[in-house]
Amino acid sequence: MAFPTQQLRVPTAEVELNVRVSGEGPAVLLLHGFPDSGDLWRDVTPLLVAAGYRVLAPDLRGFGESDAPVGRRHYAIDRIVADVVALLDTLGDAQPVHVVGHDWGAAVAWRLAIAHPQRVRSSVVISVGHPHEYVHAGLEQKRKGLYTILWQFPGLAEAWLSRNNFTGMRSFAHGHPDLDACVRAMSRPGRLTAGLNWYRANLARLLFEKWPACRVPTLGIWGSADPYLVEGQMRQSGRRVTAAWDYVRIDDAGHWPPLEQPQRIATLALDWFEKQETRA
Repeated sequence: MAFPTQQLRVPTAEVELNVRVSGEGPAVLLLHGFPDSGDLWRDVTPLLVAAGYRVLAPDLRGFGESDAPVGRRHYAIDRIVADVVALLDTLGDAQPVHVVGHDWGAAVAWRLAIAHPQRVRSSVVISVGHPHEYVHAGLEQKRKGLYTILWQFPGLAEAWLSRNNFTGMRSFAHGHPDLDACVRAMSRPGRLTAGLNWYRANLARLLFEKWPACRVPTLGIWGSADPYLVEGQMRQSGRRVTAAWDYVRIDDAGHWPPLEQPQRIATLALDWFEKQETRA
């Protein structure tokens, strides 16, 4: 049975989020990163719906068709987690949800599971491991993450990324399977700065703040050709999880497995959900 996708506007305390809602059954929350929107999950969603889940795929604040408030302070990760909790209060049910996050969405998934473990049945984090493992991942990770330092400088980063019809963005995200759509979205007034403000509001917090261990069952997934993140920061994240943990390396995948290998991502997520529901 096919389930149409609804586009809803969900108000939170500070912004309105555009949310795609599909299917019926237990809820799965899908969280995207930079420079994406909830459309990142377009090929994963039908597979989750076919397996009997209700999928919630928001455009997080600053991205897609959701509000993009001006000022970096509006993009602090705890405000974004508050958006997600408000979304679950509106569209979720009384039961904890399964969460799948990629890139910054993975960081939000980690924070949500740590701060609100009662809201999360299980978590699947793609590409980005526990922040403490990112910090301690070594010299190669620091080299790969140098761009995050450049992006701390307002104006300079925007100029480099948007020059000559977003040549800088196209160079940075050259492996993205849907790069033209990302460029179109970031070309709208204020949207590139909104995306960069995620880095400006949270980099120091990720690097220096104490992040407790995660008490939610977590599956980590990393693509072997990821140009921005090393394997160790994900593989070693099990040291930061006190519940069930597993790690899967996907060969021949880069930084965007939900677009590159949606069938594999859906299968891994569904298997993980089933294991946790069996353990309950």
